[in-house]
Amino acid sequence: MIVLEFKSYPNQQQKMAIDEAIRTAQFVQNKCLRYWMNGREVGKKEIFRYNTSLRAEFPFVKDLNSHACQASVERTWSAILRFYANCKLKVAGKKGYPKFKKNARSVEYKVSGWKLSNERKHITFTDKKGIGRLKLKGGYDLHFYDIDQIKRVRIVRRADGYYVQFCVRIERTETIEPSGNAIGLDVGLKEFYTDSNGNAEPNPRFYRLGEERIRFHQRRVSRKKRTGHSEVSSDYARSKKKGSANRSKAINRLSRQHLKISRQRKDHAVKLARCVVQSNDLIAYEDLRVRNLAKNHCLAKSINDVGWYQFRAWLEYFSKVFGKVTVAVNPAYTSQNCSSCGTTVKKSLSTRTHVCQCGCTLDRDHNAAINILNRALSTVGHTGTNASGDLASIWIGENLSKQAGSMKEESPRL
Repeated sequence: MIVLEFKSYPNQQQKMAIDEAIRTAQFVQNKCLRYWMNGREVGKKEIFRYNTSLRAEFPFVKDLNSHACQASVERTWSAILRFYANCKLKVAGKKGYPKFKKNARSVEYKVSGWKLSNERKHITFTDKKGIGRLKLKGGYDLHFYDIDQIKRVRIVRRADGYYVQFCVRIERTETIEPSGNAIGLDVGLKEFYTDSNGNAEPNPRFYRLGEERIRFHQRRVSRKKRTGHSEVSSDYARSKKKGSANRSKAINRLSRQHLKISRQRKDHAVKLARCVVQSNDLIAYEDLRVRNLAKNHCLAKSINDVGWYQFRAWLEYFSKVFGKVTVAVNPAYTSQNCSSCGTTVKKSLSTRTHVCQCGCTLDRDHNAAINILNRALSTVGHTGTNASGDLASIWIGENLSKQAGSMKEESPRL
């Protein structure tokens, strides 16, 4: 499944219709969640039947396409299943109890409720919400895919406008020559990662660089919260009133700044992950629990800024596309053990150089990257979980080039 995204420029009336459709989808999702909370024995069939009763009870729900309502119910049910799965696996900490949606930003249609034009440059939504025809602007060619391959159409509202996403059922694969290389990656805060060859990728720190502009826009929003005094003019008072148009504009500018940083981080992760996967046949990395690491209040901002999870998710995605192997190893003592003799050398976070009695002197991260690669090469079977939480199963052969080539014939799935 791939997602093709197009920018759309609706008029004011269409924007109101899209917002109403998003609110309706949020309403259905929250009502189904409340229905499950009131009776824990409620199953999937009961929730979908409750969705039918909602359409009969509320006219504005009936105006939304029935498949769009079903998609909202499916989101609720997936959150419930995830909660049950975490409880069954006895996940440490919070189990992810489903929460009500407060500010939904998308509405999802299935195979009905929309129709593409013959040129496939416009899409028309045919339900009674009144969205109508939207122009699609983007670099993807929808003529390349059959109309039956498009399984979902999603309208997404962001700070810089509205987008239309097409979920196309297709298996993406690309063929490249095996490189015969294996690499271990040790991610960090000083450097984005250091590989087992001693090469380091600098940490871009997008949030740190854009933090000054974020503070500026946050102060602008804060000023708009104050109400005007009685002696000032009414126009000035309205501009300072909470919920005014000026405050909405200030919030939008702040949201755009956050959106820019998130896009920079994603672009960096995608390009870097693609380069790493194309250059190596086996990529080993630590099976980190980023959520637990971010509980350190001294390093939480830097850990969230670096985007380790996103980088790992794209590594695993491109490994499937190019037929490569990714291995998640246990991160315990990868920084403390000597990569030469295996002796444990205790180090604090401030100690950046690994010095062992055997004579091995390496950068701390370089030593850890070598340990990560060695663990991956000595591991048989599943070595941890991938970014989505599934078991990451691999098989290790003597010749990485032969392994990468034979993967296309046997097609083992990660």
